Amino acid sequence: MWRNAHDTYLEDRVLSAGPVELVHLLYQTCITSLGDARHHLAEGRILERARSISKACAILVELTTALDHERGGELSGRLAQLYDYMHRRLIDANFRQSDAALAEVAGLLATLQEGWEELMQDSRRQERTETAWVPAMGQEPEMAHASSSWSF
Repeated sequence: MWRNAHDTYLEDRVLSAGPVELVHLLYQTCITSLGDARHHLAEGRILERARSISKACAILVELTTALDHERGGELSGRLAQLYDYMHRRLIDANFRQSDAALAEVAGLLATLQEGWEELMQDSRRQERTETAWVPAMGQEPEMAHASSSWSF
């Protein structure tokens, strides 16, 4: 039952999220998968470790394919290189059963996630600023010198 409620909540969150929040969710999910992989590695659960690493790799592929190189310019190219590096490190970590490589990628993702959190906060601040100047629908602007009755 809890799993269904959690899945429903997550699905609603994903469907209502903007592009910046979606990237943040992917970073968050990838970091969680790497934490799971590290735990499974320490416990000697090979299949579970491999699944968690595969999930993290799939997220990195999704992040790479979502990059807009036309609008993103140099930044999107650098992110593509970083995602590729992390992907290769995860494949190596799975092959060599290396906790250090998993920790390295998790650290890189945490740094990126912090940057996206700042971007999300800036975006929210900008939305609040823009909507603060828009009068509520259906309301007439107040007139400083208007009286309640008019006479000619």
